Amino acid sequence: MTADVKTPALRRRFLKSATAGAVGAGALAAPMISKAQTVSFRFQSTWPAKDIFHEYATDFAKKVNDMAGGRLKIEVLPSGSVVPAFQLLDAVNKGTLDGGHGVLAYHYGKSNALALWGSGPAYGMDPNMVLAWHYYGGGKAILEEIYKSLNIDVVSYVYGPMPTQPLGWFKKPISKVGDIQGLKFRTVGLAVDVFKEMGAAVNPLPGGEIVPALDRGLIDAAEFNNATSDRLLGFPDVVKNCMLQSFHQSGEQFEILLNKAKYDGLPAELKATIDYAVQAASADMSWKAIQRNSQDYIELKTKDKVNFFKTPDAILRAQLAAWDKVTAAKSADQPLFKKVMESQKAFAQRAGSWQNDYMVDFKMAWNHYLRAPAKKA
Repeated sequence: MTADVKTPALRRRFLKSATAGAVGAGALAAPMISKAQTVSFRFQSTWPAKDIFHEYATDFAKKVNDMAGGRLKIEVLPSGSVVPAFQLLDAVNKGTLDGGHGVLAYHYGKSNALALWGSGPAYGMDPNMVLAWHYYGGGKAILEEIYKSLNIDVVSYVYGPMPTQPLGWFKKPISKVGDIQGLKFRTVGLAVDVFKEMGAAVNPLPGGEIVPALDRGLIDAAEFNNATSDRLLGFPDVVKNCMLQSFHQSGEQFEILLNKAKYDGLPAELKATIDYAVQAASADMSWKAIQRNSQDYIELKTKDKVNFFKTPDAILRAQLAAWDKVTAAKSADQPLFKKVMESQKAFAQRAGSWQNDYMVDFKMAWNHYLRAPAKKA
């Protein structure tokens, strides 16, 4: 510092000038923050408002809304608010809705191949492995190819690995394959074909219509998804027997749909916000499912007096045999269906081999520490 700024007056002028310069330079260096008007997206889920699945949809929306800082707002309506559940894809494609939350199996009527994201045993992959195949094994590109072949212009995010779904709710427990013969049964996606192959008369009802149909005797039995959803939808009010474990939908995920034109109009940072909100919602959903499903499983047994049975292995093997027949027939005349199957099989061969060799049997440790000792006679 030179001698002429050592006096108090000169020092004050120097500091004032330096501070002003720094503020000016800082203003020039600061990033430009967009003050654009809030973009609103009107979503509809394919779930009743009381279902935990609708809660998952609103959880995703809240993550987007919070991270977007007011620049993007997603409003989520329950199933039927604008269109019926099975018409969600068309509504988003046409712009009647800006987006939606559902499952790919609900688009089964558009293309059987879409139901392969969830229906069936997925070559022994669990739902998280199916997501790995989707994002890192080629599934996403094939899904985009299928939508393009259908002239559907949407942005699709597959997320949220679901726990293995029960075989379903029955008025009488199912003890053998023959018990399914002639049964009026509710399911969706390729599970429709599997249960038909096993002799059931299938009715693919949306979630909110299942329990009323059971109550009125329009169907004899039904599956939906998990302990929490089944309890909230009222299954234990009309049926008291639930069969656990099944291959009909053992690796399913959710789908978030966005209208392509509306999505393309977003700036890059809001598109990134949606990307990361999907990933965050996927993890959060899987954690919440463990908490809520395990608690509702207890409530179903203790408060609702539901009888739970393990699905006999003979029925599980019959499902696999039926699945093989159904998928062989569809692969023969649907090239994209065959393409999905081959892609999944190649990924499962590698990833499944790794997982099966590396993963310890957690049930062994659970039994060691938590299984109640057998009572002595």
